Amino acid sequence: MDVLNYIQTARTNRQCLLAVLVDPDKHTDSYPFLNSADLVFVGGSTGGCDNGFIQQLRTHTSKPIVLFPGNLNQICSAADALLFLSVMSSRNAELLIGQHIACAQQVKDSGLETIPMGYILIDGGTSSSVMKVSHSLPLAANDIKTITDTAIAAELLGKELVYLEAGSGAKNPVSIDIIRSVKHHINIPLIVGGGIRTITQMLSAKDAGADIVVIGNYFEQHAHEIPLFAQALHS
Repeated sequence: MDVLNYIQTARTNRQCLLAVLVDPDKHTDSYPFLNSADLVFVGGSTGGCDNGFIQQLRTHTSKPIVLFPGNLNQICSAADALLFLSVMSSRNAELLIGQHIACAQQVKDSGLETIPMGYILIDGGTSSSVMKVSHSLPLAANDIKTITDTAIAAELLGKELVYLEAGSGAKNPVSIDIIRSVKHHINIPLIVGGGIRTITQMLSAKDAGADIVVIGNYFEQHAHEIPLFAQALHS
């Protein structure tokens, strides 16, 4: 499956996609509801992933399964694609290029569709797991110019996607003003995630310009609501 083309086609058709983020290390009852979403992202800040887990997910969804890795142990050839992300908001060389070099041969040998992505961590009002693991600070939520310039730089560097992330369990989702500004200045699909707990918040992100809205933590406890969110997004 050409996942990037799937995303780009939805964007061309002005359809916002719902992605459910599944952490292999966390127990969740979301699996039976995954097919209601448009994409399944698999990953976490710690732990690993294996092909058996991916195959388990495939029994519940026919939608693309995309790796959103937090470390080198989360690369599984059974997935449909890999988000090959650079943490653009960090000045930690390991997150900008070091980890990529370390896993380059493994990724190439896996045969996975590899989608380069600029990942921008924004202060969501709490200390997220991404901050703890990466030892990098988020960009200030009120510094819209720096966030926007970082997104532009990601596109100029050849990234195919930009991901605005408020962090796992964020108190505050990425603001509408940030989403609008970034959307106005880039020409590649925009992903928004972190701290989204309500349909209203999801629709606000969509209306501001998000091409994909990612929800993880909330669905870990409210998996049965995935179809409701999907229906609201697509109606």
